[in-house]
Amino acid sequence: MYELPRLSYDYNALGKYISKDIMLLHHDKHHQAYVDKLNAALDTHPDLKKESLDGLLRSVNTLPDDVRIAVRNNGGGHYNHSLFWEWMSPDGGGEPSGKLADQLVEKYGDFQSFVDEFTAKALAVFGSGWVWLQPDLSIITTPNQDTPLMLGQPEPLLGLDVWEHAYYLDYKNKRDDYVQAWWNVVNWNFVQSRLDSQTSVK
Repeated sequence: MYELPRLSYDYNALGKYISKDIMLLHHDKHHQAYVDKLNAALDTHPDLKKESLDGLLRSVNTLPDDVRIAVRNNGGGHYNHSLFWEWMSPDGGGEPSGKLADQLVEKYGDFQSFVDEFTAKALAVFGSGWVWLQPDLSIITTPNQDTPLMLGQPEPLLGLDVWEHAYYLDYKNKRDDYVQAWWNVVNWNFVQSRLDSQTSVK
């Protein structure tokens, strides 16, 4: 049985950037719903419970017809959000340092150019979806709760939820204000740890 992960910070810890009300709605309601629906879907296929979530998502297109969409939507939602909470921190924001900073500058010219491109792709997502920074430092987007794993890509270094439920209570329809505010809470230490982990595997 999958479970809703606990936050490593208080619901109000992200302050003026991501409010307590948004965190309660997003974590306790939306993410919990993904977990509940994923568990319910897998109850009909007990054999799939032996697979890791990563494995299910990587092979989602080969799953049985009656469970494929539920795993895609709710498994993807659980995976994406479990990481999303880690990508934010009350001690976040600013710029990365070390290897991550050097590689971003090498690819994009400077940190602000990376931020500008990531932001532009986030604002260009039509409807609901996510924008991702991948280990090769490319920036990609996926619709709905799709993950890079479903595209045969490695696990992302960083991801931003641009579903309206992530920001509507705070920012109404102004996704650009939400994205700009989000940069103030990005947990660059966690992003660096994911880069280090994926580099060490290679």
